[in-house]
Amino acid sequence: MTSHAYCWDEAGVAGTVSIGGALLETYSLGPPPGQAPTLVLLHEGLGCVDLWRDFPKELFAETGCGVFAYSRAGYGRSDACSLPRPLDYMTREAKFVLPELLDAIGFTNGALIGHSDGASIAAIHAGSQGDPRVRGVILIAPHFFTEAMGLNAIAEARTAYSDGDLRTRLGRYHEHVDAAFRGWNDAWLDPGFKAWDIQNYLDEVTVPVLCLQGDSDQYGTRAQVDVVARRARGRVTVRMIPGCRHSPHLEVPEKVQTEIAAFLDGILGKTVELETGDDDA
Repeated sequence: MTSHAYCWDEAGVAGTVSIGGALLETYSLGPPPGQAPTLVLLHEGLGCVDLWRDFPKELFAETGCGVFAYSRAGYGRSDACSLPRPLDYMTREAKFVLPELLDAIGFTNGALIGHSDGASIAAIHAGSQGDPRVRGVILIAPHFFTEAMGLNAIAEARTAYSDGDLRTRLGRYHEHVDAAFRGWNDAWLDPGFKAWDIQNYLDEVTVPVLCLQGDSDQYGTRAQVDVVARRARGRVTVRMIPGCRHSPHLEVPEKVQTEIAAFLDGILGKTVELETGDDDA
């Protein structure tokens, strides 16, 4: 069963959607599905709706597309999740939660934009669901397998959470802060997670893909995006961003917006112009 309490508005609207018995926090901005393509945002392992900052508004201003973001269970103001998270939690989100959510919001045409864990979820969905409504995917700092340097950074985050101020800072955004942190951190640092590998889903990705990766990302190397170029069946564009760490969309927003707008123009451009009524474009 799905239900929702949200609407679409150019000023941005906070709302909720019920998926599988969990009430999830949402944010919708711009024209609704059916009037223009929709960009669906999938957040990182410690993210939520609010931690996208100004990114949704910048996307709408740059593209004219509707933008929809949600906080996964356990994050933001969404319902809590059960711990420990299963080690295949990203696959479960991509195969079971996301399809139901896209149906619930009336998604008809657009792209998935994922950051970190959210990028992995977007890639799994694109490679496993064969959803014709998804015209392309944008992967910001994705993960497809574990790397020692990334696991070391995640271990450092555990120390910052237990001994530093990370818990306090995250608590400003997550109602169930321990569930948010431990659900991500405990899974990644579980000994069994070293064998985690989702590269096989890329073999079935047929839509265009844009990969954005900082060359100083503390959680992953260029190998994470090179594998997309090597294995995905659709057209793949890789952009390495000099001096950038794990959140290019927040660190160099203008550059990221330019790259995303150019990519979307290639796959949605005419649709955006027609559906937003820009007859002179």
